[in-house]
Amino acid sequence: MARRKKLDETPARVRNLIALDAALIMRRLEARRDEMFTLFSRLRSREPMLTTITTRFNSATFHDLVHLPEREQAVVHGFHERLDEMRWYFTYTEDMPSTVQQTFSALYRRLEEAYRVLLVALGPPMTPDAAVVVEAQAVRQEERPAEVALARPSRKRQSPAA
Repeated sequence: MARRKKLDETPARVRNLIALDAALIMRRLEARRDEMFTLFSRLRSREPMLTTITTRFNSATFHDLVHLPEREQAVVHGFHERLDEMRWYFTYTEDMPSTVQQTFSALYRRLEEAYRVLLVALGPPMTPDAAVVVEAQAVRQEERPAEVALARPSRKRQSPAA
């Protein structure tokens, strides 16, 4: 039974690890965007750009990804294909810094779209600080007639002559 439970959890764990890795890459790109190009311009080093898009996906194997349905595998592949386009460009470009920044913007938009598709397919990553969501519906309790009668103040009718 414990073995079966572990096998049942494997796809969810693989999804979460991929989603965590993709989210980290997107956060780093957003946070380091300006600094990457400043350093590239000043130092002529590609290292800041390449380390920003480093992924743990390289250590994932077909054995790990086989636990996902084919559609999810295709979505993961699509995201990493866009990421690889960016990596290739950063590694081999001879463009000037302003052109690198413009090309990055186009590549980033494609990566961002692939990331949105990935989140829809795999779901958002679970993180330690993620809030637990509980679905609930408010239910109104009807008051019983006796409680209603007791709760209302009594009104005595006054005679019309008064």
